[in-house]
Amino acid sequence: MAGPPRLTPQHPDPLPAGSTTGGRATIIDVAAAAGVSRQTVTRAMNGMSGISAATKERVLAAAERLDYRPSRFGRGLVTGGDHQLGLVVNDLRNPYTPQLASAVFRLAAEQGWNVMLADVDLASDADRMVQALGSQTDVVIGYLGSRRDRWRELLGTVPMVELDPYSEPPTAAVWIDPADAVEVLADHLVATGVRHPVVLDNSSPEHTSVRGILMMDALQRRGYLPELVHAEHGTAECGAEETTRILERRRRQDAILAFNDVMALGVLQACRRAGVDVPRDVRVVGVDGLPLGSLVSPTLSTLAVDLDEVAREALDLALGMLAGELPRQGDAVQRTVRHRLLLRESA
Repeated sequence: MAGPPRLTPQHPDPLPAGSTTGGRATIIDVAAAAGVSRQTVTRAMNGMSGISAATKERVLAAAERLDYRPSRFGRGLVTGGDHQLGLVVNDLRNPYTPQLASAVFRLAAEQGWNVMLADVDLASDADRMVQALGSQTDVVIGYLGSRRDRWRELLGTVPMVELDPYSEPPTAAVWIDPADAVEVLADHLVATGVRHPVVLDNSSPEHTSVRGILMMDALQRRGYLPELVHAEHGTAECGAEETTRILERRRRQDAILAFNDVMALGVLQACRRAGVDVPRDVRVVGVDGLPLGSLVSPTLSTLAVDLDEVAREALDLALGMLAGELPRQGDAVQRTVRHRLLLRESA
């Protein structure tokens, strides 16, 4: 997907008299600042032929100084007046991702929005994809991770709503918080007589995940000495491989708390192959609350999150920012969706 030209001004001359000093710049402002026609601005911003390289450079420099963002309607990128939502996700091969995307698409359709999807983990050039997404949408929501600051710069004036940020975000955000559910789960393990729990985390030994830290802390405060196992990938295959190693140690582990439901399915598979009864010998719990957890045997206990609620909060923030009813950063544009313990047969 080709993105718009990167605005890298080479001519830091002051703006000419009479140019816009407040509000959103228009194509007329850019044309006046660069001393060209509106048609020339359109050609420069869209990478069209018919103008010299020097003229194109002058137009892009003026657009950068004015913080001008071309109208996507004028560029013919959409038809009609529907809002365009950009959704950034990580790896559609993970069942969690299409489940989230489905919730966003469904709720966006109810609001009359169109949705454009970018899977940045599978993209050959994630930066280019995000930049192109920003040029074609009114607002971008999704998982930004450690690339948040770089992508924020690429998106420019496009509002962002970050999902489950890894640290305090500079923009709007929806936190997905398992802390309360982890506490309820820890109490349940105590009540059911668990003595030797294992936390199976998707992380490196140097960087335990937030979920892993919460689980370890909750268990330790209740007198447990839990084992922490780091798995490189959050997949069912990796969950099964690590569980096989755990079971081969012949220790007395009687509960495995997995980073997510997909890994927990791998745990169930490894236990079945090893002849370990779930939940009599080992209780198994995942995180996310994916519907597929109800289709296996034993059915999977999990810390479930309502992805419809996540999508609803994100879209509400996006609408509020676009309407000018909400700021684009600060506590007013941060929401929290909490997990809940969903007990099924595996625990």
